[in-house]
Amino acid sequence: MAKQFKLSRDQIIPIAMGHGGCFATDMITVEGHPVRWMYRDEPHNPMDSGWRFFAGFESAEYINDRSNTAVYDVNTIANYDRTIIPLLSEPIGSAFERQGEVFVAVERTPRVD
Repeated sequence: MAKQFKLSRDQIIPIAMGHGGCFATDMITVEGHPVRWMYRDEPHNPMDSGWRFFAGFESAEYINDRSNTAVYDVNTIANYDRTIIPLLSEPIGSAFERQGEVFVAVERTPRVD
């Protein structure tokens, strides 16, 4: 069964171009949750930005099921949650967690609620 994305292709506009690819979960792109947890890893290839985006509700089982995660252009995820845009130039090793309406720099391991 094909995924039904929250945003259609024509709703994606150029707001954060040139950052490369990233990984994001279906909780963002299909279910429409905002980004709550993001970190920047070493890129796997020249097209990879290193950014990884999560809604913050994903279990280990959910994340380990590769069908729940896909590669996107960072611009696509910025269209789902524009609040990530100011952080996209942060260096490899950076990690941020949404606390209320703002992102706060945190250690790489997210808190478990």
